[in-house]
Amino acid sequence: MAEAKNNLDAYKISHDEQVIDTTRKMRVAIIGTGWIAESHIASYLKQPDVEIVAGCDLIPGKAKAFFERYGVEGVKTDYASHKEMLADKSLNLDCVSVCTYNRQHAPCAIDALKAGINVLLEKPMCVTLEEAVEIRKAEKESGKVLSIGFQPRFDNNMKMIKKIVESGVLGKIYYIQTGGGRRRGIPTPFGTTFIEDATAGLGALGDIGCYSLDMLLNAVGYPKPLTVTGYKSNFFGTDPNYVGYGAHHDYAEKFGVDDFAAGFIRLEGDIILDFRIAWARSINTPGDALILGTKGGLRIPSTDCWNGSIGGPLVIYHEVAGVQTETIIPVQSTNYGLFDMKIRTFLDASKNGTAAPVPSSQILYNQAILDGINKSNAVGHEIELEIPEI
Repeated sequence: MAEAKNNLDAYKISHDEQVIDTTRKMRVAIIGTGWIAESHIASYLKQPDVEIVAGCDLIPGKAKAFFERYGVEGVKTDYASHKEMLADKSLNLDCVSVCTYNRQHAPCAIDALKAGINVLLEKPMCVTLEEAVEIRKAEKESGKVLSIGFQPRFDNNMKMIKKIVESGVLGKIYYIQTGGGRRRGIPTPFGTTFIEDATAGLGALGDIGCYSLDMLLNAVGYPKPLTVTGYKSNFFGTDPNYVGYGAHHDYAEKFGVDDFAAGFIRLEGDIILDFRIAWARSINTPGDALILGTKGGLRIPSTDCWNGSIGGPLVIYHEVAGVQTETIIPVQSTNYGLFDMKIRTFLDASKNGTAAPVPSSQILYNQAILDGINKSNAVGHEIELEIPEI
């Protein structure tokens, strides 16, 4: 039963099709009550086996107002820090969602795991490779479930990309190209935590670049990254005349992360990854995602704004009976909420003690690439990645 629930190809969020054991309620807390926490609480409130019992935020009174806004009563929020909340044994917590800004992901996740609590950690996993390694160590020592917030994985088109690669129709994969982002889309409507280095650490790289990387890395089996040549810039973010700022010209002075980044990464298995991502750029799209193999190639149409899916039908370029041809794979419908799938599969894994839906062992490599681009850009040349076995 538990094994079937973790089969993402067969699993559906529909409560009409899934029998959820409501005799055991999962006691949940939320760390950080900003924008992304709204999606977490909205999904938790749909789950019949969840009790939201606590929450905390660095800003006094913010957590209390957050839960009141969603009509959730009896939630304990009078904590000076996440550590104080995690130490409250009266809560008897099963799970926690970490919804803080990027630079607090690692300490909050590590502290929760050390407290013996299952963790759903929002993306990006953290800021640096070193932080990701420490999170993995805490997870392994705790024996608890740690899942990373990559809901696009549950989209049927993403699953189809992986199925095509695994079918062997493309042959041996040797080159993958991915990227995307937005023509104008620096996320300042949510304040400055996304754009200040002290809170975000990563800009477009961490916000949407991690998704773009996961789409193809997951499809080809997450090979270990070996070397990175990286570049990043922030020409748009630091421009006070950037259109998206409106009256907030002071945002340009606070902008301390990347709004564009690119990387050339060598992966195990003699695979090359060509990557670029942007919050702002002077072009509509940097190109479709591509997977090239010895028997065929796959084109994945880009979207105007990265949204966790694809911009049109997939196209396989291959040879049939000596004739070069194209096979079109129609866009697959996804009749369930991706965020709900993220929450539900995490709850099931936590309740049943089964594998994390989006394992940190994979996202560690994702994080290594993000961090590698940062570090390569800083020194101005290719660097080798040293990722320890954990």
